Amino acid sequence: MNQIKHIVAVASGKGGVGKSTTAVNLALALRADGAEVGLLDADIYGPSQQRMLGLAEGTRPEQADGERLLPVLAHGLKTMSMGYLAGERTPMVWRGPMAGSALAQMLEQTAWGELDYLIIDMPPGTGDIQLTLSQKATVAGAVIVTTPQDIALLDARKGIEMFRKVDVPILGIIENMAVHVCSQCGHSEHVFGAEGGRRVAADYGVPLLASLPLALSIREQTDAGRPTVVSHPDSPEAAAYIGAARAIAATLAAQADGGGVQQFPNISISDD
Repeated sequence: MNQIKHIVAVASGKGGVGKSTTAVNLALALRADGAEVGLLDADIYGPSQQRMLGLAEGTRPEQADGERLLPVLAHGLKTMSMGYLAGERTPMVWRGPMAGSALAQMLEQTAWGELDYLIIDMPPGTGDIQLTLSQKATVAGAVIVTTPQDIALLDARKGIEMFRKVDVPILGIIENMAVHVCSQCGHSEHVFGAEGGRRVAADYGVPLLASLPLALSIREQTDAGRPTVVSHPDSPEAAAYIGAARAIAATLAAQADGGGVQQFPNISISDD
């Protein structure tokens, strides 16, 4: 863990907003710029990174020294996921403390080596996994993923407030499914509302890192195990992910230059 320079959580208040797709593309974008990058799938109950990275079912990590696991390499990323440790059809019927323990083991007992960034694909919500991460690691910042829909924005705000309570900086917001462009006639339509991510970013004084379209290609590429940044690096969608990754890297570099090493947070929960 001491060999990891920056730990970045990619989170959302609710599921179905494209958080995992965002996490893998951000990791690949940082890797494309020459960084050493790890990707931890912390969604214990619904891991998806194994499929998104194009790894076959049954892929298992090797052991380094009888105690630690070697990360699985995919598209130049060092990765770890509960999907490697259980079958695709095996449900994790666990209570919260067990899920938190599984996260801690994957985080601490993986031989990550030297990394510039460890991207953590968080589960949706504000529960045990988020608190465990805040206790076990020094998180450099969090990226909040949302759609423009009002219901999604409500949950995104809860995610922002949760990270603020545990003293994790918000690096910015990424808005998915912002606009749909008809492939037949070119008509643009804001299916889930307009400018929602920008409004939340303005309310909290954080940058809107990217606004991604509701595009069939993004879904097809991740389902095929070749996310947008590696399959179509010259596309407008890949450019959006790369721009977001570079903005995150610049913020973290400035944070390291100006603030030194972040200390472990003291967690306090209140009703306000």
